[in-house]
Amino acid sequence: MAIKNKKELRRNSIRNRIRKIVRGTAQRPRMSVYRSNKQIYVQLIDDEAGKTLLGVSSRDEEIAGKSVPKIEQAQLVGKLVAEKAKAAGIETVVFDRGGYLYHGRVKSLADAARNGGLKF
Repeated sequence: MAIKNKKELRRNSIRNRIRKIVRGTAQRPRMSVYRSNKQIYVQLIDDEAGKTLLGVSSRDEEIAGKSVPKIEQAQLVGKLVAEKAKAAGIETVVFDRGGYLYHGRVKSLADAARNGGLKF
């Protein structure tokens, strides 16, 4: 994988350091966050089986139609992932911030998921 710049190299090294420790199981999947400049994506992943259990993004129909700031968009994604996880029978997860700093959109997504009922 070609690294374009120092920021991306730094984020990938932090991401790899986190991934050495954080592992998801079927009972407690890994909640992986990816943040692009415009969108935010989250997946619940079972690392033992190598499967994505569910995924939610700001491009989903429920969220994409609303014109809101990105922090509020992340809160909506966090709320939606908590609802879908509850429906799938998942109550606890392991949070993987993906090498991003825990503030701004990543923090608002995590807080909304906690308020929605996910435990991590």
